[in-house]
Amino acid sequence: MSDKEWGIGLAYHMGKYKLLALDLDGTLLNDRSEISESNALWVQRALDAGIVVCVSTGRGFLSALPFAEQIGKDTPMLTVNGGEVWRKPHQLHRRTLLAAEKVMKLHALAEQHKTWYWAYTVEDIYNNERWPADTIGRNWLKFGFHIEDSEKINTILEEIRTWEGLELSNSSIYNIEVNGAGVSKATGLEELCRLYGFNMSEVVAIGDSLNDIAAIRAAGLGIAMGNAQDEVKAAANVITEHHQQDGVAYAIEHYVLKSN
Repeated sequence: MSDKEWGIGLAYHMGKYKLLALDLDGTLLNDRSEISESNALWVQRALDAGIVVCVSTGRGFLSALPFAEQIGKDTPMLTVNGGEVWRKPHQLHRRTLLAAEKVMKLHALAEQHKTWYWAYTVEDIYNNERWPADTIGRNWLKFGFHIEDSEKINTILEEIRTWEGLELSNSSIYNIEVNGAGVSKATGLEELCRLYGFNMSEVVAIGDSLNDIAAIRAAGLGIAMGNAQDEVKAAANVITEHHQQDGVAYAIEHYVLKSN
């Protein structure tokens, strides 16, 4: 089936917004990693209104999958910060790898600074406690550092910024996330728009961390969570409630559906 054929019948929604991209941690999910009853209700109302709801996360596919399936069997997914674009669960459209040579350098940097680190390959996730001997032979997607010392975060960031071919973000104030250059939730959303025949002006993106900023800026409506990092709030058109107070439900009710 061609991309054009796949999109036929999906762009029937005639409201202002046609695609709703939801980050997971700190956004759709509460502190127990659950979709609250209120969030689930308003996500369903968005679906009932003909809006395509997309999971947009830094998580890997397997970690994000249960939440996408909770939304619906045809839920599109952006995983590892847009490194993977899924038409729906288990149907991969595009994958952008992080060069193994870069992962080797990032791994060495993490070991040098004695920080916690993790990294996704296409098949698995690795960290300090389990690292493959054949780093160069794996298909990598993302590398992450967890650091609770802000001075150390800045030192590592300064080093990585001198390297080429990388995209830097975070999913909390205590981490650094590294993808290949050009990989972001924004570029992932642009690809979904191409598949569906939508424009980015018809997209709503909701998130809380630096890995959401590009999408929030590129979307027709960018919404920051009440618990979002200050830079994210500054980039957004509007700010919704805290993720512990059903901020996604509030955003859908007051900004997404009211605009339609």
